[in-house]
Amino acid sequence: MSPRKRFRIDSDVIGSPFLTRVGIKPDRVVEGEHPFTLPILSNGLSLEFTTPVTFLVGENGSGKSSVLEALAWATGFGVQGGSRDHQFADDSEGSALGRALALSWRQRISDGFFLRAETFHQFSTHLEQVDSKFFRYGGKSLHQRSHGEAFLALFEHRFDEGIYLLDEPEAALSPQRQLAFMAIMHGLARQRIAQFIVATHSPILLCLPGARVLSFEDGVISETDYQDTEHYRLTREFLMDPSRYLRHLLAEDEEDDHRDD
Repeated sequence: MSPRKRFRIDSDVIGSPFLTRVGIKPDRVVEGEHPFTLPILSNGLSLEFTTPVTFLVGENGSGKSSVLEALAWATGFGVQGGSRDHQFADDSEGSALGRALALSWRQRISDGFFLRAETFHQFSTHLEQVDSKFFRYGGKSLHQRSHGEAFLALFEHRFDEGIYLLDEPEAALSPQRQLAFMAIMHGLARQRIAQFIVATHSPILLCLPGARVLSFEDGVISETDYQDTEHYRLTREFLMDPSRYLRHLLAEDEEDDHRDD
């Protein structure tokens, strides 16, 4: 087997190492059908990736996961989670929107994968079927680890050159292991050999130095500082004074109980 090509990119170049822009082809939009009815797509779609790590934040239903899944399809990855060699049925909303996307690259790359927490077990099974050499995952089968351990082992031992689309990776990681994951991303981002686009609710991950945060809010996608995200502000305020929130929340529950009586 020939050695893998290493992409050499000038570290002084400003911007993302691989994918730089995402737009939408108006003639491919299917009016009135999901996901084209999402508010964030009402005026088309225009995303720029200016850093090796980009976080997508927003409430559930804001469209960030739909965009990420469409990016996976347009990049050639399995829309249910996986790489170019790990394909599923092509009938999801990700494929519908993916067909309408126009991607611009600084340097096109086919390596990497799309990873979503709910299909990680299936992806792990595929990886071990095509590559049974467990030393690639730290000397132990992914299925002989906890969900979080397997998730982090994949990050530690399989990340290399490539573009990685991750949908809520924190779902399998404890706070301590989220910090370990941040260190992995930071190391690869500094080398500019990997690009990460991550949909997340984690205020911990959002603190990664040098990352760009795109907020999906009120039907608009805009750049924001991690400290201005609802995820960060609410978590910080709650931890500083949880009793203030709990008094309000539990009082509402007690009022509902009294009304039921």
